[in-house]
Amino acid sequence: MAEGGEREELLSPSPVSPAKRLCSWPSPQAHHSRGSPGAASGGVGGVGGSCLAPGARPHLQPESLLDCAAKTVAEKWAYERVEERFERIPEPVQRRIVYWSFPRNEREICMYSSFQYRGGPGAAAAGGAAGALPAEEGPPPPPGAAAPTSSAPGAAVAGASPGLGTAAGAAGSGGEALPFRRGIRLLDSGSVENVLQVGFHLSGTVTEPATTSEPAVTYKVAISFDRCKITSVTCGCGNKDIFYCAHVVALSLYRIRKPEQVKLRLPISETLFQMNRDQLQKFIQYLITAHHTEVLPTAQKLADEILSSNSEINQVNGAPDPTAGASIDDENCWHLDEEQVKEQVKLFLSQGGYYGSGKQLNSMFAKVREMLRMRDSNGARMLTLITEQFMADPRLTLWRQQGTSMTDKCRQLWDELGALWVCIILNPHCKLEEKSCWLQQLQRWSDLDVCPLEDGNYGHELPNITNALPQNASHSPDSLSRPRRTVFTRAIEGRELHWQDSHLQRIISSDIYTAPACQQESERLLFNSQGQPLWLEHVPTACARVDALRSHGYPKEALRLTVAIINTLRLQQQRQLEIYKHKKELLQRGTTTITNLEGWVGHPLDPIGCLFLTLTEACRLNDDGYLEVSDMNESRPPVYQHVPMATGCPNSHESYLSLALEVALMGMGQQRVMPEGLYAQDKVCRNEEQLLSRLQELQLDDELVQTLQKQCILLLEGGPFSGLGEVIHRESVPMHTFAKYLFSALLPHDPDLSYKLALRAMRLPVLESSTSTGDTSHPHHMVSVVPSRYPRWFTLGHLESQQCELASTMLTAAKGDTLRLRTILEAIQKHIHSSSLIFKLAQDAFKIATPTDSSTDSTLLNVALELGLQVMRMTLSTLNWRRREMVRWLVTCATEVGVRALVSILQSWYTLFTPTEATSIVAATAVSHTTILRLSLDYPQREELASCARTLALQCAMKDPQSCALSALTLCEKDHIAFEAAYQIAIDAATGGMTHSQLFTIARYMELRGYPLRAFKLASLAMSHLNLAYNQDTHPAINDVLWACALSHSLGKNELAALIPLVVKSVHCATVLSDILRRCTVTAPGLAGIPGRRSSGKLMSTDKAPLRQLLDATINAYINTTHSRLTHISPRHYGEFIEFLSKARETFLLPQDGHLQFAQFIDNLKQIYKGKKKLMLLVRERFG
Repeated sequence: MAEGGEREELLSPSPVSPAKRLCSWPSPQAHHSRGSPGAASGGVGGVGGSCLAPGARPHLQPESLLDCAAKTVAEKWAYERVEERFERIPEPVQRRIVYWSFPRNEREICMYSSFQYRGGPGAAAAGGAAGALPAEEGPPPPPGAAAPTSSAPGAAVAGASPGLGTAAGAAGSGGEALPFRRGIRLLDSGSVENVLQVGFHLSGTVTEPATTSEPAVTYKVAISFDRCKITSVTCGCGNKDIFYCAHVVALSLYRIRKPEQVKLRLPISETLFQMNRDQLQKFIQYLITAHHTEVLPTAQKLADEILSSNSEINQVNGAPDPTAGASIDDENCWHLDEEQVKEQVKLFLSQGGYYGSGKQLNSMFAKVREMLRMRDSNGARMLTLITEQFMADPRLTLWRQQGTSMTDKCRQLWDELGALWVCIILNPHCKLEEKSCWLQQLQRWSDLDVCPLEDGNYGHELPNITNALPQNASHSPDSLSRPRRTVFTRAIEGRELHWQDSHLQRIISSDIYTAPACQQESERLLFNSQGQPLWLEHVPTACARVDALRSHGYPKEALRLTVAIINTLRLQQQRQLEIYKHKKELLQRGTTTITNLEGWVGHPLDPIGCLFLTLTEACRLNDDGYLEVSDMNESRPPVYQHVPMATGCPNSHESYLSLALEVALMGMGQQRVMPEGLYAQDKVCRNEEQLLSRLQELQLDDELVQTLQKQCILLLEGGPFSGLGEVIHRESVPMHTFAKYLFSALLPHDPDLSYKLALRAMRLPVLESSTSTGDTSHPHHMVSVVPSRYPRWFTLGHLESQQCELASTMLTAAKGDTLRLRTILEAIQKHIHSSSLIFKLAQDAFKIATPTDSSTDSTLLNVALELGLQVMRMTLSTLNWRRREMVRWLVTCATEVGVRALVSILQSWYTLFTPTEATSIVAATAVSHTTILRLSLDYPQREELASCARTLALQCAMKDPQSCALSALTLCEKDHIAFEAAYQIAIDAATGGMTHSQLFTIARYMELRGYPLRAFKLASLAMSHLNLAYNQDTHPAINDVLWACALSHSLGKNELAALIPLVVKSVHCATVLSDILRRCTVTAPGLAGIPGRRSSGKLMSTDKAPLRQLLDATINAYINTTHSRLTHISPRHYGEFIEFLSKARETFLLPQDGHLQFAQFIDNLKQIYKGKKKLMLLVRERFG
């Protein structure tokens, strides 16, 4: 903001440059009064002298009255006003005013040459912000706001400033390329030369040192300044950026740190006035001669205009002087390249969140906040430029036309934009006309169709910023009846807010403001029982006031208002607790409609985060001059100390740090309904995580632990107002993440309270029925405040995972405590409804219970087993792609527990596993050699396990013989009775639903075990289930058919004779039949060596049974296959077909009259398919 009553019009800058005001020369009498030409070369700051008087010792001597006055005038008044106010100004006074007009604070140079400078608490009020606030506009300025401008010259020039550079230079190598740090290096290396200050203009040269690839380059730098602000910069490097280049930084720091080495001259108009006509002519001719190629055309043009009596130049009194400072009407603000701001924002928006553009835009927002904190008018100016580019983003129109929502990153940027405008509107330092101008601009933006809505695509009604929460809010289902709220609506609503309330003025003006001894009736509501002031306003709105004070450089006032708000919240919490205790019975019957319509966590104004930061900043131990560059260098973790609370109550021993913890716990523990929409719900989660990350930076000492315990007890007893209370709304935001922090923080100090709180927070009522309970000891009550609807919780997966994390944290902490583990187990089984998450918990518990470097914890291991059993029951009848992994893990877990656990799951398999899982995985693993060795089982234990496995196998085989018969036979091998029973089950099921592949597999197993006749029987049953078509010559069952025929052939002629009719009936593929026929004629049957049987040793003839039947079937198959293939044959398959006929001829020739049959077959083909001339030609060539 402007100082000394000269406030800038932010949205309508003056067209006249501050460096170009017209300077009228005074009368000769006034000239003489300023001093003779001789005086100009001597005295204080004479011509050729330095900025400081000779022999001045600023570190040891107090400031002169001249310097005190000149310093104040230089900061507050435009030089033109000084000239108008005083007819005669002594030259020494002029010199001191000009000297003190240059900026004195390196923080301001840093602010305009790097992203996000973050100094200590004092930085908020530093530099250029010392004006008093009008009583009707806002609070008085914070005490000491003008301190930087009233310090000794040495402190401002040579004392504190180098410290800033040193700290900034040592802040890590991540930001060494920043212009500010590069400027410091250039200054320290002696690269700044030829520095000259002429009036309000500073010039010099800065040399970039040579590198291995580039020679040294010298740049000319020029800086104009006015009222301790740099108003324009020019550098030969051609810098194109928002911020000043390193050369401008180096020259500015040179002027701040080494003012005694800077030659100082009065404005050039003053020097010219001291010359006579001859001197002026000589001066001009020498100037033209030195720069004739550049200025000669301009010089001639000006000469022509001056010699013309009617020219415009002769109609104006005086002439411009770029070194004479600004005029009264000029805008007094730091130089900001508006075009570069627009270009940079446009570029970042066009990148759509890629290449770190989101971080860059957030850094620009942080820069706006920094400017506001320094009370720099460019803060609002820069925000206006950013907003214009945001509104011009072509994606807004595209998203609106397509009906799609903007990306999350983009929504976050818009939210921050809206919050910053709320800060601007609530600025207690601005004029009413400035506020009106901003509001008009915001309204124009808000009225545009493309302006984003406050809650994305979901238009549910939110409370107005200027009103408290309605007690009987009506929720209209008609979206058309709801007001259209854009991201700027809250800022526009701020027009109704002012700072004129006398109670508010007293709160922010004094730390000792308390209730008067004799209170009027109207005043009783303004103070608590201890006499501390309260601020009764809609909480987010009150916090927006705090943010505005804090953002505009009023940290003490923000702190006082924060304390008043927290006292109000405490009183509300106490009254809510009393109401709940009196109406507890009614609440338990579900007759209440009490809940919080607007949550503080995830709110667009972030009220809790604002209060927390305001309090912790007052307690932060900071090294002044630390330059934080968040996107380049990791910030240092903050260190806090207890700062006693300044209060009018003598018995209060609280600190701001404990108050920060308390308000954070209050806000996050507030019970609130989950908002509608993906973005709003995701924002709740993000905001909660941000607050918790800040809480985790606090080192909990005894005082903070006491605050933590007290607040946790209040939250547990808070009823429907607390998210951890007994009464909870079905759609209340879960407390899992918050409770996890509380549990970990409280556990070392109060284990009982920490477990009670975490167990209470385990509930997730949106997934539970209305008849479920809220915790293990109290009923769970459904509190209805909105029309009944099925909630759309887009973040439900994340919330469930947080619930799982809370449970896992408790399990880890309770290791070895049987009672607590049992309670936690019951809570998990009751409240977690995802089998995958319970399985994760079981795995976590198993890992913790079985560490590699210590003994196993049996209590936690049993919990892991119980959770695993629950997972089995939950997923038994549902599809889960991890089911097989879960079953294997459970068997491993049961093995670790012991033999009794294995026996138990074997005996109760039907409630846990499918028959296939029970036989192929569970039972097989339980009786494996590895398990026996792992458990070191003795013989009775091995027998018990084997008996249970056999019983399980027979039960599974009866229930699902198709899948379990083979596994049952395998498990029952060592017990004859059980094996026979399993075999009989397989035989009985063979006529039912078993497939040929299953039967063939069992038959092969029987042969492998030495039961060839049983294998033959099963193979025969399998053949009756098979049907092999003529063209299925690659069917997977072919090997089984060949094996079955080989088995029957090896058993004897009778078995072969019994199988061949089944083969003929089931197999119609000619090549397979011919292969079987060939194998049967190679060796004699009956070579299996079965006891009681003898082989004849004779080969079987194809002319006799049973091979004759097989031969005829094979020939018929060849004939049928030939006709089938010829129906759709193509020329490229002719060669393959001829080879097929060659194989057919081999089969035809087996009987005595076979050649005649084959010849007749070929003749028939020629006759029937004579149209296929080329093919028939090939047939004649091969077969005649």
